[in-house]
Amino acid sequence: MAHIPSGTDADARAARAELEALLEEAPHIAAALPAGLLDAVERYVALLLDANRRVNLTRVTRPRDVARLHLLDALAALPLVDDAAPERVVDLGSGGGVPAIPLALARPGVAWLMVDSVGKKARVLGALVAALGLPNAEVSSERAEALGRGGRHRERYGIATARACAPLPVLAELALPLVTVGGRLLAWKGPLTDADEEVRRGRVAIGQVGGGRLRIVPAGIDSLGGHSFVVVTKVRSTPAAFPRRPGEPSRRPLG
Repeated sequence: MAHIPSGTDADARAARAELEALLEEAPHIAAALPAGLLDAVERYVALLLDANRRVNLTRVTRPRDVARLHLLDALAALPLVDDAAPERVVDLGSGGGVPAIPLALARPGVAWLMVDSVGKKARVLGALVAALGLPNAEVSSERAEALGRGGRHRERYGIATARACAPLPVLAELALPLVTVGGRLLAWKGPLTDADEEVRRGRVAIGQVGGGRLRIVPAGIDSLGGHSFVVVTKVRSTPAAFPRRPGEPSRRPLG
């Protein structure tokens, strides 16, 4: 395993300490974490910050910001993940592994596919997974549109997760073709209301690709501010026309 510079290691220890302090205001999340999770996320942060010196994976590098905006923000979704009880999760736009790696560490019994179409990011992400010894995680550099067109990935996953990936009308077309009927889209968002244009257009797009009611669920942790989750349950199979060819969902969003 590659040597991690001492400065990066120190920042990882500081991020761990910050996370422990932040979890005091989220006892329901702290109680849901397995033994050894803090050791594992400290190792992950050290590897992430070291890799970030070579490949631009994240602009969030200060220990408190890493603890709050990467680790706690990811782990805040655990109640929603546990409620869905998926066997497999696909994470779109995984980048440096947030939210997928903290969640994969927290739920080792769930299989995680991390997807990033940028080849160099996918290669680094694969190296992070290997260094952490995560047997329940794999990485794909395919575009989500290609994964969703057919084969072994279409309508296979109990949850599709996405953070800072795409607006809801685009995300619906990328994610829901990958989700089983009865499965869910789980998207990390900032403050949202039913009146927002993204939500209005997202509802239309969701209906076109097999989704049901859109719910906005507040993160419910003060230090995360107005962060929220959008949760959509898939109620019917996605029509064969979706997703459209790569790039088309972004160029001409549904909704």
